[in-house]
Parts: sequence; C-alpha cells; structure tokens
Amino acid sequence: MLATRFIKLIGKLFAAEARSETWEAQRRQRLRRRYSARVLDVIHRLMLQHLPGVVPGSLLGKALNYMQGQWPKLVRYIENGDWPVSNNPCENAIRPFCLGRRGWLFADTVGGANASANLYSLVETCRANRIDPYRYLHWLFQKLPLATTVEDYDALLPWKMPADLR
Repeated sequence: MLATRFIKLIGKLFAAEARSETWEAQRRQRLRRRYSARVLDVIHRLMLQHLPGVVPGSLLGKALNYMQGQWPKLVRYIENGDWPVSNNPCENAIRPFCLGRRGWLFADTVGGANASANLYSLVETCRANRIDPYRYLHWLFQKLPLATTVEDYDALLPWKMPADLR
C-alpha cells in the first residue's frame, strides 16, 4: 500500500501540471511553489520515513533509493514555470533514434551516416514544432537547390516554413 500512496501523490503533481498546461510560465511557477512544493514535501517525508524499513533489493526499495539519490534534480522543475515536470517527451523523441542506431551501424559511408543523421534531425525537429515532416521535406527539397548563402539555408529551417504549407 505504500507504493500506492506514492503513486497517488505523484498523480497530484501531474494533475496540477495538466491543469496549468495552458497557463503562462509565471502563473504555473506560482502554482508549483504554492501547491506542488507542498506535495513534494509530503513525498520527501514519506520517502525518508519508510526508506530504512524497505528491503533495498525490492522494487520499492530500488525506487526509493533512486528517488533519494535524484531528489535535488527531481524537484528543480518548481523553480521555473517553463521547465517540464517530466522528460518523457524528450525520451520519446530519441527512442526511434535508439531503435535505428543498430541499423545505422551498417551505413556504407561516413557521408551516408551523416546524411541519415541530418535527415533524422530535421524530421524530429518538425515533429517537435508540430510540422508535418512529409510536407516540410517536400518543400525543403524544392527550395534547397536554390540556396547559396547562409541566410538562404537559415530560411529553410522547419519553423521558417510558410504556415500555409504546414
């Protein structure tokens, strides 16, 4: 039942984040300092109270030991309303890269591997900016042959694609 208590408390943190998702950063930071900080204090006290009595090799013991070691990093998000409560979007963004890494070991040339990495980076940048990667690449490959200066190339970045083409 102890694990359930932690899960419910963590759920309160994520519920507060969901509620404040559309808020401006300053308002979200106030919520975090007033509400989330108190929930984090309860979690911290609960962890310190129960850590000595939990078997270190158990799943709960490993989780509590990890939480204790990472605590200063876990609570940093309350300092800034722009910082995410979770790094899940980042982990999800790199997952395809990690899965593809094995296949890229067999790229015929360094140039081919670099080209693949560049293309992958562009696609993930499109996704991060809510731009359809297919539409962007179609637009890019039409414009790229005409680019000659640094400014031309800069104008081809995904977020500079005309809004009506996204």
